[in-house]
Amino acid sequence: MMNESPPNDRLKAVWQNQPLEGIRISVGEIRHRAGKFQNKVYWRNAREYVAGIGVVVLFGIEFWGVPDALTRVACGLIIAGALYVMWRLHQRGASRNVPAEMGLASGLEFHRRELARQRDLLRSVWSWYLAPVIPGLVVLMLARARINPGHLRPIGLSSALIALLFIFVWWLNHQAARRLQSRIDELNALEGQR
Repeated sequence: MMNESPPNDRLKAVWQNQPLEGIRISVGEIRHRAGKFQNKVYWRNAREYVAGIGVVVLFGIEFWGVPDALTRVACGLIIAGALYVMWRLHQRGASRNVPAEMGLASGLEFHRRELARQRDLLRSVWSWYLAPVIPGLVVLMLARARINPGHLRPIGLSSALIALLFIFVWWLNHQAARRLQSRIDELNALEGQR
């Protein structure tokens, strides 16, 4: 009889091993998560706008400072690409205000919809973020090759580095989209437990 647990220990073990109820989430918690996410989107976009403006200014200076017509075309294409990226980011990826009055169902739906919208934006980064500047970069490399025909190796190296950078940016966005999908899945599970 020495191996038998006292009654209180057995009750404690039964209590600790019982199945848990579904995780509950409050409207306040959803509001907090949604607000935190929208704030993160806002600051991401602000950084992208500042970078885009920097590209426009730098290539604008180059545009007016070089006599070579092909380099000017390249700069113009890069500026146009940067402006397009900023417009698409504003159009498809702008942060939204969390509704002032929302219940649990509407809060979950708002947050899930916003997560999905940003996930889709990140998944399509090639088409709206990277591709628009590629024509300008290609023309710029051609202009550099034409101006310095004996220095093709550095131009090839620059092109390879830019290609690797683009692949890295795509990969980072792909990973972020996967994390957003995980958060959507969590919300779906929470909603199923209500």
